[in-house]
Amino acid sequence: MKRRSFIRNTSQAGIGFSLLGIYSCKDDKKAVKETEKIQEIASTTATPFFKLSLAQWSIHNMINSDGVDPYTFAEKAKNWGFEGLEYVSQLYNKELKPANYSREAMQSFVDRSNAEAEKHGLKNILIMIDGQGDLATSDAAERKKAVENHYKWVDAAAAMGCHAIRVNLAGSSDPNEWKANSIDGLTQLSTYAKTKNINVLVENHGGLSSNAAMLTDVMDQVSMSNCGTLPDFGNFCIRRKDPKDYTDGCAENYDIYQGVKELMVHAKAVSAKSHNFDANGNETEIDYIKMLQIVKDAGYTGYIGVEYEGRELSEEEGIIATRDLLIKASKEVT
Repeated sequence: MKRRSFIRNTSQAGIGFSLLGIYSCKDDKKAVKETEKIQEIASTTATPFFKLSLAQWSIHNMINSDGVDPYTFAEKAKNWGFEGLEYVSQLYNKELKPANYSREAMQSFVDRSNAEAEKHGLKNILIMIDGQGDLATSDAAERKKAVENHYKWVDAAAAMGCHAIRVNLAGSSDPNEWKANSIDGLTQLSTYAKTKNINVLVENHGGLSSNAAMLTDVMDQVSMSNCGTLPDFGNFCIRRKDPKDYTDGCAENYDIYQGVKELMVHAKAVSAKSHNFDANGNETEIDYIKMLQIVKDAGYTGYIGVEYEGRELSEEEGIIATRDLLIKASKEVT
């Protein structure tokens, strides 16, 4: 099926936002008109049990390869019908890294992001942090340094009105070492973040962090109210066939439905991962109705972030297809 036909079919299959098939608008008046249509149609349909946010990683190719300004994130998300923004720290490295993440550079990031979010009427939800050190490394000094590297992002999240930062736990491949190191790193960082009223969330993001039972045990042992999880529908590869070649596939996968169910106990955010879609607009490897039922049964009513990582559709088309699927699937849960 051609991309254009696919988008037309999935837009027709969905409701609410999906009826519109919104694309980015160059003209401000057109954007306003489309927003009014969203509000009008949404008011006549059942409201999902969650709110929609957009993970900035969904447009990382636009930013990294096509030269799109990362500060257009809010505008794009608004035009595509989202309410919340989930930032990705590494997408601002072009300006922040050369400045060594100075106080002035970080303040500029905060001010510009806040201005754009306010301009387009969107809410800042969280910042996903990458490349700031390994919070689960076995080197205690390096672990402490990694914790301190995250402080500036905790401060930024607080200044932007976010409720959380998302962090990674890479660390050792030895389960006992990984668990002990993760508990220590998270406790240190969460202790600081608590003073700023910020949550520290761990995503199942490969390696042992994708072993949901182990990550849940870490959360239980950290036992801090501002330390939780960010379950991702699709990141449950514990061990890859070739760690240097992600296209070579996964050698050991955790059950994605069991994993999300276990991680929802500590969840403070949720990520709807997507790659490819069939002719009916369904994700080819993830049953979204089943996933949303698990999320709803856990009592979660917050934001669900769209994170499209496929290659068959463009980033814009994939984002819209994922958004529409979430809206459609939400009507099927009980």
